[in-house]
Amino acid sequence: MKKYKAIIYDLDGTVLNTINMNMYPLIKIIKEETGEDWTFEQVLKFLPYPGMKVMEELQVADKEKTYARWVKYVNEYEESASLYPGFEEIFEAFDGSIIQAVASAKTTAQYQIDFVAKGLDKYMKTAVLANDTVKHKPDPEPLLECLKRLSLQPEDVIYIGDAHSDYLASKNAGIDFGYAKWGSVSAKGIDKPDHVFEQPLDLLKLLS
Repeated sequence: MKKYKAIIYDLDGTVLNTINMNMYPLIKIIKEETGEDWTFEQVLKFLPYPGMKVMEELQVADKEKTYARWVKYVNEYEESASLYPGFEEIFEAFDGSIIQAVASAKTTAQYQIDFVAKGLDKYMKTAVLANDTVKHKPDPEPLLECLKRLSLQPEDVIYIGDAHSDYLASKNAGIDFGYAKWGSVSAKGIDKPDHVFEQPLDLLKLLS
């Protein structure tokens, strides 16, 4: 397997299991905005989308304020984000062997709650979050910003993600893409990933 200088992670659906804490508050938002009662299965179609893309798809009147309210509900949800099994071992195994970083649509506040509070940021060289770029996935800007901060070239890194937007951002940046199947809701459009990982610990193959 190709040797990389750095591995960049998406967070939601890749490193962190955030399905319930994101989707149940979204059901509440849809009810407030439209009066409609959506099922959990119905809202799952939005899982791969960045937050503002969801607001656009729902055609809410004030996207920014509605998104901010959704974030508030997510932060108040009774379940917190949890690491997919194996990631603590992965972070420790890669520490000192390969640079690790984050490129995620999370806000800085969400990152603090879901990742920093768990002490996991100590493994990351940098984290490019929603507040750090004007454009967001599937645009390559977050990944290009990450490359800039790491002083690396596209061929030096691999991006690990679970969604079509991750795949497109990676390809648009000229970066190899590792498909995280364990957290993916749909493989539609992820036609030619450079690597497919069935479970988190499969990422350790990148060290060989």
